[in-house]
Amino acid sequence: MPALRVLVVDDHPLFRYGLSAALAAAPDVEVVGEASGGGVAVSLAASLHPDVVVMDLNMPDLGGIEATRRIVAHDPGVRVLVLTMFDDDDSVFAAMRAGALGYLLKASRPTQVLRAVRSVGDGEAVFGPAVAARLPAYFAGGPPERVGAFPELTARERDVLRLLADGRGNTAIARALVLSPKTVRNHVSNILRKLHVPDRAQAVSRARRAGLGEGPGPAGPGQVGTVRP
Repeated sequence: MPALRVLVVDDHPLFRYGLSAALAAAPDVEVVGEASGGGVAVSLAASLHPDVVVMDLNMPDLGGIEATRRIVAHDPGVRVLVLTMFDDDDSVFAAMRAGALGYLLKASRPTQVLRAVRSVGDGEAVFGPAVAARLPAYFAGGPPERVGAFPELTARERDVLRLLADGRGNTAIARALVLSPKTVRNHVSNILRKLHVPDRAQAVSRARRAGLGEGPGPAGPGQVGTVRP
């Protein structure tokens, strides 16, 4: 029986190398490539034709959810196993909708990851215990919150983005969401990184194009786009 061809995608070199080595040590697995970002992963998946892609979600260029969507759309025969630190409902359900067949947390033991890779390679859906416990509710009535625009953001980050699109500054957002200003700054930084935009003004522009925000138009100097996160 031919070895299972695996592509490993993660932006942390040490984790990626360690995972690749652990998988390659199995006699029935061949690691055919590694990618440090989603854009490279999409290209490698198209050229290498792996059986399984082990996919991180949070990466600096193209996020893992969008990369999964593109890979599966190009070749439905490729199975994607998400391996990430994020266990929030938004990430889990967005990955499922994108076409991922499995979802594990990075805290999983190497033997669990290897077993999941084999199972996903055989076409079986695999979810870690923390994720599996929430699946009945998802299939019974849908996810707790519909994830539309920006599925790479958490629910709280989308709340912050909506308020940014309303023209509110960090202090107003902190009051509205009952958060500390520092927490709001951290959320804004995460939003900019995940949306791959250089500043708040670009994030607001994207949010408004997606239909978020019902407040005033673009703020002038001293408001949205001028205060760094």
